[in-house]
Amino acid sequence: MTAATDLVEAIEAVLPQTQCGQCGFEGCTPYARALASGEAGCDRCPPGGDATAAALARLLGLPVRGYDRSRGQHLPPQVAVIREPECIGCTKCIQACPIDAIIGAAERMHSILADACSGCALCVPVCPVDCIELRPIPVAPVDDGADPIEAARMQRSPHSDAWRRRHDARTLRLDSRARARLEQLAAQSALAAQPGMRLPPAVTAAIARAAARAGAPGADLPE
Repeated sequence: MTAATDLVEAIEAVLPQTQCGQCGFEGCTPYARALASGEAGCDRCPPGGDATAAALARLLGLPVRGYDRSRGQHLPPQVAVIREPECIGCTKCIQACPIDAIIGAAERMHSILADACSGCALCVPVCPVDCIELRPIPVAPVDDGADPIEAARMQRSPHSDAWRRRHDARTLRLDSRARARLEQLAAQSALAAQPGMRLPPAVTAAIARAAARAGAPGADLPE
């Protein structure tokens, strides 16, 4: 492993791994890479709060300062819960969840896997019937006199590393799906370009729409 890789891993070890995107990146790993390369500040993580900002500053040799309050409120650990009788099965929360912690099918009741949920809250605003709520999780207090890096690690959930793995797996799945769709579109375009081959306008329009979705970063393409 290189020194840069080691630094990214050290940063990942103090980030809460909620994958909420409040830092301005698609997940904790892209943020960690930006931190390691000096392209982002250490004050961008509301879930980690001041403790994580201080730990990142210590790791990077930067002045310690509080996290940027404009990015969101620092809240205690929380878990999302669906009031299942109110769920209409629209699947919007499933698409929004960055770690595949919600199960269900179209027009069927959904459920959130409590141990898998990072409390990122991304599912809440997309619910059209407002049937998702966030509930706090009790945690042990962290010693104010603890080393900043150790304090940040202590406040992480025991599920943090699992959240990271789930996010990585989802990202790989979506990337693979997008590549497969682009390859399919390339084959269709090559077919349409053959002499004398004319596709109906509706088919051509459908290919164009699919190409736009496939090229969108992080787009969750339909099955």
